[in-house]
Amino acid sequence: MTTHSNVPLAGSDFPLGAHWDGSGVNFALFSANATKVELCLFDSRGQRELERIALPEFTHEVWHGYFPRIRPGQLYGYRVHGPYAPEEGHRFNPNKLLLDPYALALRGNLRWHDALFGYKIGHSKEDLSFDRRDSAFVMPKCVVVDPAHTWGRDVSPDIPWQKTIIYEAHVKGMTARHPYLSDPIRGTFEGLADQRVIDRLVKLGVTAIELLPTQAFFDDRYLVDKGLTNFWGYNTLGFFAPAPRYLTQNGTVNEFKLMVRRMHEAGIEVIMDVVYNHTAEGNQLGPTLSFRGIDNASYYGLADDPRHYFDTTGCGNSLNLRHTRVLQMVMDSLRYWVEECHVDGFRFDLATTLARERDHVDMDAVFLEATRQDPVLSKVKLIAEPWDTGNNGYQVGNFPPGWAEWNDRYRDTTRAFWKGDAGVVRDLAGCLLGSSDMFQKRGRRPWASVNFITAHDGFTLADLVSYNEKHNEANGEDNNDGHSHNASWNCGAEGPTDDPAILDLRDRQRRNLVTTLLMSQGTPMILMGDENGRSQNGNNNAYCQDAPMNWLDWSEDDPREKAFGEFLRNVIAIRQSRDLLAPDRFFHGENADDDRPFARWLAADGGEMQPETWDDPETRAVGLMLCGQGRRMLMLLNAGHEPVDFSLPDSTAPGWTLLIDTAEAAVTSHGGKQVQDASVHLPARAMFVLEGERP
Repeated sequence: MTTHSNVPLAGSDFPLGAHWDGSGVNFALFSANATKVELCLFDSRGQRELERIALPEFTHEVWHGYFPRIRPGQLYGYRVHGPYAPEEGHRFNPNKLLLDPYALALRGNLRWHDALFGYKIGHSKEDLSFDRRDSAFVMPKCVVVDPAHTWGRDVSPDIPWQKTIIYEAHVKGMTARHPYLSDPIRGTFEGLADQRVIDRLVKLGVTAIELLPTQAFFDDRYLVDKGLTNFWGYNTLGFFAPAPRYLTQNGTVNEFKLMVRRMHEAGIEVIMDVVYNHTAEGNQLGPTLSFRGIDNASYYGLADDPRHYFDTTGCGNSLNLRHTRVLQMVMDSLRYWVEECHVDGFRFDLATTLARERDHVDMDAVFLEATRQDPVLSKVKLIAEPWDTGNNGYQVGNFPPGWAEWNDRYRDTTRAFWKGDAGVVRDLAGCLLGSSDMFQKRGRRPWASVNFITAHDGFTLADLVSYNEKHNEANGEDNNDGHSHNASWNCGAEGPTDDPAILDLRDRQRRNLVTTLLMSQGTPMILMGDENGRSQNGNNNAYCQDAPMNWLDWSEDDPREKAFGEFLRNVIAIRQSRDLLAPDRFFHGENADDDRPFARWLAADGGEMQPETWDDPETRAVGLMLCGQGRRMLMLLNAGHEPVDFSLPDSTAPGWTLLIDTAEAAVTSHGGKQVQDASVHLPARAMFVLEGERP
């Protein structure tokens, strides 16, 4: 290292991070228990440490200094001094270069080496030992960023919740196989910003793209050792920095901002999948990369034995959001992505962990209260994955007003119904009407239930109707990973087949599932590639597969998939053009005293469903009529093995028009087939959607 050419001034303890003010850079790092913090400056390639300078001031538990000579583009990291006493919760080791939790950009990759660990790998005392090797040579570096960006007239589409249709996608998976994108931008934010990619979303009819984690993350060592990657990205290490792998060479966060602006211009919102429940540092035997070495006892929830972590995520640690500064970091991060990057919402991974007071789950927890009152975050879409691995972790339906939640009960029930399971119809009825038994409280609306048949975690839609069992051998865990209960049905053959009858049945089942999804009250979510038969070859836990199974196929050669894609687009169009299918309040039974919309459940004879029919486990056919705004919508569902003659209600009223027939793959958003008879013949494993005037 050279002698100091950067002499720091006192600077300020606010804001945290490295902030360029047009004249110099203020560095500020929170650490309540450190005894000294050194700023390390690197050359432009991040290979040589040029200077190591102690931050001169310590104010309000923040170490800080101002450097007039530092400019944007400077690479840096920290070394933090303090006690190495794991049994007391402290793991300071100044030999380890640490990433700034507030870094706005990272340069370089994490290269796994034993020097990344604060203790000696293989030592008999494990993490109670101390490793003196410098880790800088295998660490990425932080980058000082000039945040200036020209947004022009960018405005959020601000889609009402009841009109929202989410498309869950992966940045690389969306464009890795695009035939017309150049290699440098495939799999990047730039690729996702290409108009041809966006046009696909517009043509499909979705209103929001929910991106799997895009904040900085790195591959786990055990995956790298097996030649695999952490493809999904639920392994965050930098909450303010975009994932370097999604940037072009020498790219910046401006590529992410360009993608957001292009999506907005097309009327599509951008929702980020974020992981604030844990970090990539793992348990007590994990590496020292950032938070652990900065102030382990503050950033993480510790067990009764502070050598270990209190973990409700299954990933080795849980962030300590009860600590004011950790909560501040999360809130600052969220506001950064909204205010500086213009995102429209967030999906929170394992959100129950964010609502914890250790073993107690509190829906008035400080994080939830903070987001509820925040003038920025309270205006964007907030979606919870409402479970974690801890005690009482399953919390579907319990998040506070203003939040939507992934509804896995909807997924499981709808799958089971169309699979033909017995005794499911009553549960399905609740799902079709927004799962009001779980969500209709505290003034919440039907959109609070995010309904889905498939998501990144599990089978794709094509695999759901093609496999009875998971086939995860490619993950290198002897097929022991992933859920074994999938409520799937292969329709007569496991995996690929040339049998036209089986293929026809699989297509019909796909049509049944997506039609049910889009006719249900709540917020529908569609998985990337389900519109054209993307298969993971039966892998229901493809988190580590950077391979074609996780990449969208852009070819249009398969006539079956072209037909299914067209069917799905038309069903989406029907939903978006009928307010009865996307109401802003829950439907209930008919009330003769007012003209509010109502729902009526019908048996095959056209009369109302009776208790004995609901309770009969062999009931596999049901009708739902929605009435309101001078219109009626009628859904007839038959998951049985035999056809059903379904009597139409109010036969003396104006006639019915058949909009959707999943048996014949017939769908039309305008016009439709006029039904002249008093009943319809509903084939086995099929669904009809009809429309008529309200008498």
